[in-house]
Amino acid sequence: MPLDATSSSSDQVHFADIPPDFAPTPVHPIRVRSRPMPAGVRIARHTHGWAQVAYASRGVLRVATTGTTWMVPPSRAIWVPPHVTHEVVIVEEAFLRTLYVDETVVPEGLDACRVVEVSGLLREVIAALDTQGLPSYRERLLGTLALDEITRSEPLPLSVPMPAEKRLRTLCEALIADPAGSVSLEHWAASIGASTRTIARLFRQELGMSFSQWRQQAILARAIPLLNQGRPMSLVAEELGYQSQSAFSAMFRRAFGQSPRAFIARDIAHREDNGVALAARDELLSPDVEVSTARPART
Repeated sequence: MPLDATSSSSDQVHFADIPPDFAPTPVHPIRVRSRPMPAGVRIARHTHGWAQVAYASRGVLRVATTGTTWMVPPSRAIWVPPHVTHEVVIVEEAFLRTLYVDETVVPEGLDACRVVEVSGLLREVIAALDTQGLPSYRERLLGTLALDEITRSEPLPLSVPMPAEKRLRTLCEALIADPAGSVSLEHWAASIGASTRTIARLFRQELGMSFSQWRQQAILARAIPLLNQGRPMSLVAEELGYQSQSAFSAMFRRAFGQSPRAFIARDIAHREDNGVALAARDELLSPDVEVSTARPART
């Protein structure tokens, strides 16, 4: 499945306004919304005046802003600051919890999107916030703790920057769809009417990295849903263009500081800690996603 799923004809485009009870205010600065989301759903580009934390206890998300795409596996979350235009694609069936954070309580330093680990403490705090009728003092304590955990979490290298220059963006979008393809840079350069020297210069100028560095980021992002599906490591390595499993694992370890197996084991442990009964309870208690075709999206 290509990363750029937004163009798929099978996508379900959701325009889901936030019910008033979920909109954060200075009095109730953090709200949590939970719901199951089927694969292929796209919540169209939108913006809002509060920050957002999107976290799936299972499933994989793709979140895109004007200049970057992030892949978000289970047990990780993405922070989106206030007033940032973004869209969300459900790459794999997910159970999504979204925290809406009033801009009056956004901590310093959280002024850019980032994907972070969801610690055991943060997971439990989010679950505790997702409770009807919380007293205001407990809501504020839990909210402060959640924001402190997010601030302390190390950002993960799960972003793929996207250029503004038209020719380079065309090339990058094609490569995102197939980052492991065997087509050479010379071929891509010729297809958009540019020289390889021009392409190299544009990558440095627009994205601050070389073509090979950018392509590795795209491959890492593509690896996340493949690994999450439980595919054999050898097949994942082959699909991503690596001649051996060990070469793929070495590249992955350099980027994430751990092997692919350890990275995915974190997700498995997370799911086991949550438990099947908890997931079933969440789905029974959560309202269905509201769908309309009349207005722009707000999530």
